[in-house]
Amino acid sequence: MLRVGDLQRSIDFYTRILGMKVLRQSENTEYKYTLAFVGYGDESEHSVLELTYNWGVEKYEMGTAYGHIALEVDNAAEACDRIRNAGGRVTREAGPVKGGTTVIAFVEDPDGYKVELIEKHS
Repeated sequence: MLRVGDLQRSIDFYTRILGMKVLRQSENTEYKYTLAFVGYGDESEHSVLELTYNWGVEKYEMGTAYGHIALEVDNAAEACDRIRNAGGRVTREAGPVKGGTTVIAFVEDPDGYKVELIEKHS
């Protein structure tokens, strides 16, 4: 779950830029929050990401415990190009991980959360 400062901005990033779909959304008027679940496929078969918008909260401190989420991609360099061309922010270009051969890249969502792209091994 990621707490977001602008739900529509985050939904736009995860759907338009990363290619996920909004799977479901709900609003809790009593406790003043909205949830959106995004992912690449049905929740019964795929992992999903919960985006939580607490009404009136526009920004959060990242803290020291959070690192990043990771997504597997077919080609990290091509994914970076697609994300950049769609208006996303690439913070580390595709290349081998330090001390290894796995190709990774990093992008950042509108709230500053890091998303690692890990290239699928052939």
